[in-house]
Amino acid sequence: GWARLGGETIMVIGHQRGHDTKTNLHRNFGMAHPEGYRKALRLMKLAEKFHVPVITLIDTPGAWAGIGAEERGQSEAIARNLLEMSQLTVPIIATVIGEGGSGGALALGVADRVLMLANSVYSVITVEGCAAILWKDGKSVEMREKAANALKITAPDLVEHHIVDEIIPEPLGGAHADHDTTAKSVHDVLLKHVDELRRLKPDKLVRRRRQKYLRLGAVEE
Repeated sequence: GWARLGGETIMVIGHQRGHDTKTNLHRNFGMAHPEGYRKALRLMKLAEKFHVPVITLIDTPGAWAGIGAEERGQSEAIARNLLEMSQLTVPIIATVIGEGGSGGALALGVADRVLMLANSVYSVITVEGCAAILWKDGKSVEMREKAANALKITAPDLVEHHIVDEIIPEPLGGAHADHDTTAKSVHDVLLKHVDELRRLKPDKLVRRRRQKYLRLGAVEE
């Protein structure tokens, strides 16, 4: 919903996870249903109408893959968000604050700037899922570590491959150990990027965002 950042109105959209078994179950472990992504898109379009930047906070192992979610169009909801976010005429900044998994994360992650907390991860699939598919073993530590190394899920790896634009440092002990310090770090970095993106005209903003994602995955043989 609506929020304020440095005195400026913004739209904040994010995943919410629990802190223990009870709250994790209540929040479905941060795995959104299709109506959640449609709600997010409605708020993005509202932000565009009022020329307000969109800030997304990503923390999910992936979109909910239950039968009901599939029946209600989970893949369509994600695809629609990818399309609409690529064309949104206001600044979009996505921040991975814990786990960014698969299309569930990407549905909030098509942005002008993609940021990550230093200890967060961002990947196309969980390491367990990757190990299970490639080596038929998603349980052993050895195979999970092998999958993690292959996926390049850490912030430094993703910056190196130009998927993530900036790493936000975490306090000693990790973000969960000091919420206030972490929030201040995220606040300051977001302010900087909002200020930079605000200077771009809408057509240039969309063109640069498109070029950013077209460059991803390019390889030389």
